[in-house]
Amino acid sequence: MLETLLTKIQRFTVLALAGMIAVVVLLSTVHLGVLIAEEIWAPPRFLIRVQGLLEIFGYFLLVLIGVELLETLKAYLRKDVIHVRVVLEVALIAMARKVIIEEPNTVPSLTLLGIAALILALALAFYFERQAKRDTVHG
Repeated sequence: MLETLLTKIQRFTVLALAGMIAVVVLLSTVHLGVLIAEEIWAPPRFLIRVQGLLEIFGYFLLVLIGVELLETLKAYLRKDVIHVRVVLEVALIAMARKVIIEEPNTVPSLTLLGIAALILALALAFYFERQAKRDTVHG
């Protein structure tokens, strides 16, 4: 009985989180549209400054992270399992966002090296996860 109650609480919590992240993703998408419109309309019109592009791309990836988190929650609700591939995708997108918005001149070289190592580790984990899935399907 306690296990059933905890399962229902857990399911409700995940549903609430999914609802909240859906609202945040929707509002963030609208905000991204406004940001793009402002950049296009700012003088010189219809030309976006490089700094504006970096801000737009960073925000775009942030919205994409929200979409992937929503996908993770949907998969969890369907199968009661968190998919490693989706989590790795979110982490890779987050690191790509970090690289895009970071000013390389202001970041210590050791930090850049750490970011590169983290991206490499995530890419390798993603590759091996896909290989393991492929071997399971074909094997």
